[in-house]
Amino acid sequence: MNREYPDRPFVGVGAVIIEGGRVALIKRGHAPAIGEWSIPGGTMEVGEMVREAVVREVREETGLIVEAGELLGVFDRVLRDSADQVQFHYVLIDFLCTLRGGQLKAGGDAAEGRWFTAEEADDLPLPEDTAEIVRQVLANPGR
Repeated sequence: MNREYPDRPFVGVGAVIIEGGRVALIKRGHAPAIGEWSIPGGTMEVGEMVREAVVREVREETGLIVEAGELLGVFDRVLRDSADQVQFHYVLIDFLCTLRGGQLKAGGDAAEGRWFTAEEADDLPLPEDTAEIVRQVLANPGR
């Protein structure tokens, strides 16, 4: 099924990964939101559990090995074109993930991967729901 102008929403997963007071973010290499920073993640595959999907997506996009922990939220991401038609529609399930290994590097759909402090992340044009989760987790990393 085509992700652009779909006839149903896609289920996506995202990972908030904190290490040393910094959050791992990727610069998107493909639409939607190409060139924008985001938490690592992607769409689920058929037969895959949501926590398995987030672990796989993080490894593909960042080279990091994580364990999926706390569910942080479920979010709608509907992007419309200039004619107000639904161009992309995702239901996103975000998890707090614990870093278990690997080195942050861009892979898969990511054009770049970097660690950001809270102040640096605040300066990025992240989607508001993503920015809020990142702020909350960075302010309270022990949760």
